[in-house]
Amino acid sequence: MNSLSSISSLKTFSFFSLSTSKPSSSFKFHSLSQTLDFCILKQLSLPNLIQFQASYNGPKSVISAGPKFSAADGEEEEEIDYNEDDDDDDEEEEVADEYDDISGGISDEFQQSEDEFETSVDSTDTSTRRGEFKWQRVEKLCNEVKEFGDELIDVDELASVYDFRIDKFQRSAIEAFLSGYSVVVSAPTSSGKTLIAEAAAVATVARGRRIFYTTPLKALSNQKFREFRESFGDNNVGLLTGDSAVNREAQILIMTTEILRNMLYQSVGMVSSESGLFKVDVIVLDEVHYLSDISRGTVWEEIIIYCPKEVQIICLSATVANADELAGWIGQIHGQTELVTSSKRPVPLTWHFSTKNALLPLLDEKGKHMNRKLSLNYLQVLASEGKSYRDDGSRRRNSRKRRGDMSSSNISASEQPKLSKNDMNTIRRSQVPQVVDTLWHLRARDMLPAIWFIFNRRGCDAAVQYLEDCNLLDDCEVSEVELALKRFRILYPDALRETAVKGLLKGVAAHHAGCLPIWKSFIEELFQKGLVKVVFATETLAAGINMPARTAVISSLSKRIASGRIQLASNELLQMAGRAGRRGIDEMGHVVLVQTPYEGAEECCKLLFAGVEPLVSQFTASYGMVLNLLAGAKVIHRSNESDNTKALQAGRTLEEARKLVEQSFGNYVGSNVMLAAKEELAKIQKEIEMLTSEISDDAIDRKSKRLLSEAAYKEIVDLQEELKAEKRLRTELRRRMELKRFSALKGLLREFENGHLPFLCLQYKDSEGVEHSVPAVYLGKLDSLDSPKLKNMVSSDDSFALNIVEIQTSGDEFETQDVESSYYVALGSDNSWYLFTEKWVKTVYKIGFPNVALAQGDALPRETMRLLLDKGDMRWEKLAVSESGGLWCMEGSLETWSWSLNVPVLNSLSEDDEVLHMSQEYHDAVENYKQQRTKVARLKKMIARTEAFKEYKKILDTVKFTDEKIKRLKARSKRLLKRIEQIEPSGWKEFLRISNVIHEIRVLDINTLVIFPLGETAAAIRGENELWLAMILRNKILLDLKPAQLAAVCSSLVSEGIKVRSWKNNSYIYEPSSTVINVINFLEDQRSSLLQLQEKHEVEIPCCLDSQFTGMVEAWASGLTWREMMMDCALDDGDLARLLRRTIDLLAQIPKLPDVDPLLQKNAMAASDVMDRPPISELAG
Repeated sequence: MNSLSSISSLKTFSFFSLSTSKPSSSFKFHSLSQTLDFCILKQLSLPNLIQFQASYNGPKSVISAGPKFSAADGEEEEEIDYNEDDDDDDEEEEVADEYDDISGGISDEFQQSEDEFETSVDSTDTSTRRGEFKWQRVEKLCNEVKEFGDELIDVDELASVYDFRIDKFQRSAIEAFLSGYSVVVSAPTSSGKTLIAEAAAVATVARGRRIFYTTPLKALSNQKFREFRESFGDNNVGLLTGDSAVNREAQILIMTTEILRNMLYQSVGMVSSESGLFKVDVIVLDEVHYLSDISRGTVWEEIIIYCPKEVQIICLSATVANADELAGWIGQIHGQTELVTSSKRPVPLTWHFSTKNALLPLLDEKGKHMNRKLSLNYLQVLASEGKSYRDDGSRRRNSRKRRGDMSSSNISASEQPKLSKNDMNTIRRSQVPQVVDTLWHLRARDMLPAIWFIFNRRGCDAAVQYLEDCNLLDDCEVSEVELALKRFRILYPDALRETAVKGLLKGVAAHHAGCLPIWKSFIEELFQKGLVKVVFATETLAAGINMPARTAVISSLSKRIASGRIQLASNELLQMAGRAGRRGIDEMGHVVLVQTPYEGAEECCKLLFAGVEPLVSQFTASYGMVLNLLAGAKVIHRSNESDNTKALQAGRTLEEARKLVEQSFGNYVGSNVMLAAKEELAKIQKEIEMLTSEISDDAIDRKSKRLLSEAAYKEIVDLQEELKAEKRLRTELRRRMELKRFSALKGLLREFENGHLPFLCLQYKDSEGVEHSVPAVYLGKLDSLDSPKLKNMVSSDDSFALNIVEIQTSGDEFETQDVESSYYVALGSDNSWYLFTEKWVKTVYKIGFPNVALAQGDALPRETMRLLLDKGDMRWEKLAVSESGGLWCMEGSLETWSWSLNVPVLNSLSEDDEVLHMSQEYHDAVENYKQQRTKVARLKKMIARTEAFKEYKKILDTVKFTDEKIKRLKARSKRLLKRIEQIEPSGWKEFLRISNVIHEIRVLDINTLVIFPLGETAAAIRGENELWLAMILRNKILLDLKPAQLAAVCSSLVSEGIKVRSWKNNSYIYEPSSTVINVINFLEDQRSSLLQLQEKHEVEIPCCLDSQFTGMVEAWASGLTWREMMMDCALDDGDLARLLRRTIDLLAQIPKLPDVDPLLQKNAMAASDVMDRPPISELAG
C-alpha cells in the first residue's frame, strides 16, 4: 500500500510503551534514520491459537523519533515509529517534565469522570494488564474464547482489553451489541466512539466471524487500517478503497462506504451467507452523520436499507438532534436497534472570544449567557473612556481599580444611549484582531498547539506568511524540523512545499486541499510531535484525520461557497470545536471565536446556543442504483460454449424496487413528522388569512364607522386621504432629490478618473436591516478601467444588469426623466473589492492616495490596483440591491492587504474633508423634500389632535398588534415549509425519471428487466454519472488512443471542481495534443444528446466533459516529472494531485468492467501504472 503514515497518536503509544523491560534488540529504520533500540516481545507460540503479531510495515516516517518502545515481529525488521504527542509547552524544562510524566504515569491517559463505570477488575489484574501490549490482551482473549466457548465473552472481558476504565456510554453500547441488537451511538467528537467498534471487532474475531468497518474518507480508512493492525495484527485486518485492496478476506475489513454499498447491490434480498457478506456478523458505519451530506448521504441510507437483517449494524455519529429518529428508522427496516447517547466530553471545552486587545471568556460564569464584558455597550464605554483591556498580567494589575469602578450598573443598557447601526459597526471593526494579536494570547496562556480554521486556502497561506517573523520554536525544535525537512526532501524531493519551509521553521503551517496529501501527512506528523504549534486549516480537517489539539480557533462564523457567503451550521461549529482537547494530555480544551467586522460575541452565542441540527435525508436515485436494483445480478452475456445468452438471476420489478426505495430515512421521518407539520401549517395559513382580513382597509373602515360618530369619521377619513396623497408626493420628491444627487456624484467621480485616488464612504443595509458604512479608496468607473475580466463578467451576467430608472421631475405636469446608473470600483478598508453604483455612495473625501509611483520605474498606484483587481477570482457576492443597481463585494488578496490597511476609519475623517458639493438644483430638491416631510409631520399632528383620534388610535394599535402577530405566524410558517422541504421524500420520483432515461436509451428494458451491454458496464462502474461514463468507455474512438491520450480523455470526465487559481502569479497549463482535442470534440455531440434526453425526463445529473486540464494529465502520463509539471503552473499542487488520482481511479476500473474492449483495458492498465508514481502514489487518502 502506497501511503504515507501519519504518526501514531498518544493513545496508540500508550498501548506500546508500558513495558518496563529494557531494550533487548534493535532494528534499522529507513537508511536515512538512525538505528534505534526497541523492546522485542517473544511471540506466543501455542499450537492452534490465533496469532496476533504487531508487524505492520508502516510507511516511512521522516521525523527522528529518538528511543521509543515498540512491538515488532521477531522474525523481520520493521519500520515502525510509535511517536508520542509532546505537550508543546514553550519552556524546555516543562517539555522535559512532560516526557517524564508520559513515561512514568501513562495509566492516567484517560481521566475518570463521574459517568464512568467501575469495572470489576482487581488491582492485580490491572497491574498485569499494564505489563502487556494491547494486541497481546486481544490475542489472549481470543484464544480463551476458542478454548472455553463464546459464553466467555461479556462486557467485562471486552473491557479488560483496555488499561483504563471505559466510559458508561461505551459500556452500554457494548452490552447492547452483545445482546444481539444493532446500535446507534451519538456522542461528541473525540469522546471515544471508536472503542465501541473496536470491542465489537474483538468479540467478532474471537467468534471466528468477520466485521466490516466503513468510513467516509480514504484517509480515514487508511488511518483505521493502521490502528486496527496494531491491535489485531497484519493477518486479521484488510483494506478496501478505490486505490487499495489489502488482505480482502481478513476477519476485519476496513473500507470506504461506497465500496460496501456496491457490494450490497448484488446482495439485496439474500441472506449474508449467499451474498458477498459471507461470515460477516457486524457492519460498523463510522461518521454516520454524513447521511446529511448533500452529495454522498444517499450511500449511508442505501447500506442500511440493503444490509441483510441478520447482520448487526453499529452506527457511530457525532451529536445530532434526532438520533432517536435514526435509531427508530433502523429498528423499523432492519431489526431491533438500541440508541446510546452521551453529551459529556472526556475533555471539557472552554469557550473564549478574541478581540483586538483581549482574550475573554465568551460565556458568563454559569455558561448560560454571553459574558457581559463582550456587549457592545460595554465596548462603547471602554472606547469612549479610552480604556484598553489587554488582559496580560501587568495591565490587569494596573487597571484593577478602574475595572472595579466599572460595575454592571455603570454600563447597563438603560443608562447608555441606544447604539446606532453605524456605531455598532464602528465598534466591531475597531475590535477586529490581527492573527498575531490572538496568537499572543494563546501563547501567553499556554494554549498551544492550536488548529486555526480559516475557510479558504489563500487565508491559510497568508496567515502563515504573516507569522513568519514570529518564532514559536526553541532551538532544539528548530533543529528537529530542519532534520525532518532534510529527510522529507531526500525521500520526496518533488513534494516539498518550498513556500511553506520558512513558516515551518517558525512553528506554523497551512493544511488545506491545495497541498499535496503527502505534504499534509508530513504536517500532521510534525504537529503531533509538537514541532508545529499552529496549523492554519480549512474546515475539511475537522472531519478528517484524527489530529486533536489543545485549542481550536475559528476565524469566522461564515464562509464563502459558490453561491455566495453562508453562515456556519451549528453542527459545523461543534465539529471544529471538537478538535480541541487531547484526551490524556489536556485537562481542558479551548475554543476561540474571533471578532470579525460583521460578527461579534452576540452572533457567536446565538449560533452556539442554537443547538445541534437534525440529520436530514439526502436520498437520491442514480443510474447505478436503478440498474443494480432493477436488473439485480441479471447479466446478459455470451457463454464460452455457445452464442446463447444466459440470465444469471431474475431482476426486480418496479414495485419491488419501490418497496426498497421507500424505506429511506426521509420516508420514515416524513411519515411521522410530515402529517403533523402539514396540519400545523394549514392551521397557521388559516389564521393568517383571518387576521389579514381583520386589518384590511375595508375592515378598518367598518370598525371606524361603528365606533366613531358620523362627523368624526368623516373628518378622520378626509385627513387620512390627504395624508396618503402627501406621503406619495414626499416619496416622489425624495426620488427627485436622489436624481440630483446622482448627477452631482457622476460629475465628481468623473473628475477623479485621472487624479489622485480619493477616499469615500459606502453605505448599505444588509438583508436583516443592519446598516453598514464602509470606508474605501476609489479606483475608477468600470467603463474606464482596463479590466477585461470584470467587464466581461458584468456584461455577460444578467444579475449585474442596470435598470433605467424613471423619475418624475414636475409634480404638476408629471414629466419624467430617465436616469441610468453606472458601476464603479473601490477597495474597502476590510480588504474587499466593492462594485457599486451612485446609489451606495454616502460621501466622497478630498484626501486619498496620491497617484504617484513610490519609486522610479514603479507602476502608478491606480495601475497597480487595477492589475490586482483583474487577478481576483471574480467571485462577487451581492450585498444589497435597488432599482438603481446593486452593491457587490469580492475578497481581496494578500497583495491588496497593505493597500486596504492604509484606508482610514470613518471616525478620522471629518465633514471638512468632504468634497461632495451639490448643485443649486440639488439643494432646491432637498429643501422641497424637507418642506414636504414637515408637511406630512404636521398633518399627522393634526390628525392626532382631532376629537375622535383617541378611539381611532385604539383601532390603529390593534391593527399594529395584529400585523406583528401575522409576521410571527409567517416566520413560523416559513420554518415549517423549510422543514417539510427537507423531509419530503423525492427518491422514488427520481428513480422513475431515471428508469425512463435508461429505457429509452436501450440500457435496460424496464418491462422485461433485460439489461443490455451498455447497462452492464454502467451498473459496474463508479462515478457521478455512471451512464455517461459507460457511453464514453464503450465508444470505439478510444481504441485508437495511446495510453497517455486515453488518460487525458478520461481526465476530462472527472475534472469537476478542479479550477485554475486566479490569485497565483503563474498561469501556465500544458495544452493537450490535437488527437485528444478531436476526440473530446467528437464526444461533445454525445454529451449534448444525453443532456437533452435527461432534460426531457427531468433528470439533473451532470455529464462532465472538460478539456481544460487534459494536457496536464497527458503530460504526466507521458512521463514528465512533477517539478516540470508544476513549473509556472496555474493549478495548486493538491488540485492537480486530486485530478490525477481521480483519473487513475477511473483507469483502474476499466480492466474490471464487463463488455469493454480488451485493447482499451490493456491501454487503461498501462496508463494507470505509469501515472501511479511519486509524489501522488504516496497519497494517504
